[in-house]
Amino acid sequence: MDYKVFTGARIFDGDRFHDDSALVIGNGRIHAITSANDVPDNAETVQLNGGVLSPGFIDAQVNGGGGRMLNDEPSAESMYMIAEGHRPYGTTSLLPTLITDVAAATTAAIEAAVEAVKANRGVAGLHLEGPHLAPARKGAHLAELMRPVEDSDVRTFIRAREAIGTLLVTMAAEQVTERQVQALAEGGVIVSIGHSDCTAEAANARFDAGARGVTHLFNAMSQMGHRAPGLVGAAIDHPAPWCGIIADGHHVDPIALRVGLRAKRGEGRLFFVTDAMSLVGTDLPSFTLNGRTVYRTKGGYCSKLTLDDGTLAGSDVDMASTIRYGVNVLELPLAEALRMATSYPARFLRLGDRGHLTPGTRADLVHIDDDIEVTQTWISGQPSA
Repeated sequence: MDYKVFTGARIFDGDRFHDDSALVIGNGRIHAITSANDVPDNAETVQLNGGVLSPGFIDAQVNGGGGRMLNDEPSAESMYMIAEGHRPYGTTSLLPTLITDVAAATTAAIEAAVEAVKANRGVAGLHLEGPHLAPARKGAHLAELMRPVEDSDVRTFIRAREAIGTLLVTMAAEQVTERQVQALAEGGVIVSIGHSDCTAEAANARFDAGARGVTHLFNAMSQMGHRAPGLVGAAIDHPAPWCGIIADGHHVDPIALRVGLRAKRGEGRLFFVTDAMSLVGTDLPSFTLNGRTVYRTKGGYCSKLTLDDGTLAGSDVDMASTIRYGVNVLELPLAEALRMATSYPARFLRLGDRGHLTPGTRADLVHIDDDIEVTQTWISGQPSA
């Protein structure tokens, strides 16, 4: 076996740091974390200049990047373009996300994902965010395309999951029954409750039936009141769901995020998603979403993306910036911020072969400097261009 050894940086294994250590990989997989003085003879050495070597970042919700929205052209080539647009910011695995659209777009996205996950170019599965959402909490989605889940949809999603490997579907509790959630979960589909105006009781019933996640906690959902806890309260209190959060300085006040981080109980944790749109990795001032112009406004922690009426339309943040926000604004230890971009989303998505640096897992890596700026990424041990 041809080994490659990474030295000169702290190593974060997805859970904790290793100092004065080296990472050894072979054939695109992790071989060991060992003493810097105890590495294989004749191995190729990659000398890093300080900073942290971490598992590559994993993003479960990416609508676009590199100038392309998945909805614009739901093809494998679009998925590769989106993945490559996020690679400079440390993301080595992502789920291209199709927002509410016509049935033909959903079919095309499923077919594209089947092809794209085989290419080892950073596409780990598919996220379908709609059309089974609640018009009352539509956000930037088109309410006229939203509808309840039918049993034929359940069968379609289960077949798609079998073909793709990882399929995440966001649904409003109002649009899916407990029986349908159970069938989807038993079929391996990851069900996430989102864009929902449901009660806490309705949310808890879906979590008990097998719903595994909550899509962009706090956004586009019933909020927590002292007598009506809503989806936010249920998501934080129920032990099962994992909750994506958009930490960009626009979607959620940092006070709410800090409270949510402290309060979340159970195995499920909060983890970072970008909810990124096509402008990430470009200098473009705007883009089109379902025939409507979305404008990029400079300012704040990152640019703000809005429709004409001021509605937020996704995020302009990248994963490295989100981790910086976690450390600098949410007051997270670096290790926890990194977990929220690596091992936590891997566990949520059941991607057991990535998100941590243990023997046999993929050598998907990112090196960040002391300012949490990305210097290089690797997929299966191969450096990105």
